[in-house]
Amino acid sequence: MPMGKTILIVEDELKMRKLLVDYLSHAGYETVEAADGREAVRLFDPEQIDLVLLDIMMPHLDGFAVCKAIREQSDVLIVLLTAKSEEYDKLQGYGLGADDYVTKPFSPKVLVAKIQALFKRVHPETGSGFGVIRLDGLEIDRDGHEVRIDDRPVELTRKEYELLLYLTRNRNITLSRDQILEHVWGYDYEGDVRTVDTHIKRLRQKLEHKADLIATVKGFGYKLRVTR
Repeated sequence: MPMGKTILIVEDELKMRKLLVDYLSHAGYETVEAADGREAVRLFDPEQIDLVLLDIMMPHLDGFAVCKAIREQSDVLIVLLTAKSEEYDKLQGYGLGADDYVTKPFSPKVLVAKIQALFKRVHPETGSGFGVIRLDGLEIDRDGHEVRIDDRPVELTRKEYELLLYLTRNRNITLSRDQILEHVWGYDYEGDVRTVDTHIKRLRQKLEHKADLIATVKGFGYKLRVTR
């Protein structure tokens, strides 16, 4: 059973919201309910909420606006929940910092499993003492989940951090987009491989003069290219 995990359920359809509450509560999660976007922003507390299950089509503020508002103050896990299946909507959601995307209709049991997998990926059951990786002026503190370049802190989203860490663990090895999707987003990810390109672009921007550490391997994928 999950220990102390609280999920904010943002869904304007009462029947669907109650169904989600029932399944998540049965799985051991605490839940907070919001019936529209404005209520979601008001109720969101970065110190209390561990994951946001966020419908896109809602009155007052849609899910994209709520996602953006939450991302401005927190790196909490966000799963978008919507009837939309168009590729553009998925890319827009990931561009705003969503961690995953579930299209209606869906199986509540599968949704719970997806949420459990997200928590395991972000908070693995491991001991302390990961240590610090230092490569060509890039420093990754795996205990503190902090990144620095030439001793200057770099602010990354959770997904950007996980992407950089995966590239670092496989430095000087070319990784396909599918490999990156599977290991960073998970095997059950429903989005397009181009989300990798979007996140690589944003990661390079934040690495600034170290951006060329991430090399593009044309027609295949990416690799972190380091000399030491």
